[in-house]
Amino acid sequence: MNITAAEFIISAPGPKQYPVEGYPEIAFAGRSNVGKSSLINTLTNRKGLAKTSSRPGKTQLLNFYLINKSLYFVDLPGYGFARVSKETKSYWGKMIENYLKNREELVAVVQLIDIRHAPSRDDITMHQWLKHYRIPTVLVLNKADKITRGKWAQHAKIIRQSLMPAPETPVVVFSAETRQGREELLGILDKMVKSKEEGRAVPEG
Repeated sequence: MNITAAEFIISAPGPKQYPVEGYPEIAFAGRSNVGKSSLINTLTNRKGLAKTSSRPGKTQLLNFYLINKSLYFVDLPGYGFARVSKETKSYWGKMIENYLKNREELVAVVQLIDIRHAPSRDDITMHQWLKHYRIPTVLVLNKADKITRGKWAQHAKIIRQSLMPAPETPVVVFSAETRQGREELLGILDKMVKSKEEGRAVPEG
């Protein structure tokens, strides 16, 4: 996937505000301090496209970014450490669940995990939920620049043992700082989008 154009379209609180073109969508999920915005900026080569913040929980709606005028990246509200009320967290949970379960345009979810730490309870819950509903998922082990390359395999093994991803689930070691994993992840997403589009195609005859 060669990204030549990327632009922010809308922060949507619900289905009535979602884009209507029918373009395929890739959603990004993870703890509120795991670096989703930095990952999106790295994939798109747009430094300020997704706003980053030192304050967890800044993303409070579903942010839609139009990619190459034919695909959407969707940044979901982070889970975990956001300093918000229980009512807000409950609202976020319902908003995310409704999107993931009901959005026909959804191709896959990129779930970000901090490679430095074992998955949190929220990480495990989210991954089990995605597996239960058979939503295609890519695991991105982010912030790889924060540990030495020699420890990547060891940390990845711990994460796999905790999450128990399906055999077909890709696992990508990633760093927004060094761009490690960028081309690999883009290649995986490109294949998933094309596979979804081929499945939608109406057979001739």
